[in-house]
Amino acid sequence: MSGLELGILGFSIVMGVMTFLFIFRIVLTWYPQADLTKFPFNLVAGPTEPLLVVTRKIIQPIGGVDITPIVWVGLFSLAREILLGQQGLITMAMRSNSVS
Repeated sequence: MSGLELGILGFSIVMGVMTFLFIFRIVLTWYPQADLTKFPFNLVAGPTEPLLVVTRKIIQPIGGVDITPIVWVGLFSLAREILLGQQGLITMAMRSNSVS
């Protein structure tokens, strides 16, 4: 396995983990009493909160419901599919390089 393939695998794992963390963050919104500064919730809040803070400035809560984690799940899923899916840009580039 080449360094490029390892890099792509690592990128895929990071995208998958971030999607999972945002899904977990959506579940945590159902439990407002959960203290996000305490373990184990801080493991989810740490990587996701910087992105959510920026997004909350653009997308205000709708009816008191914070939808920004849903937006990020969609963005990470879309980016992962566009870049790394079966017909993804990086996947197609790797296939064309292996044929040449």
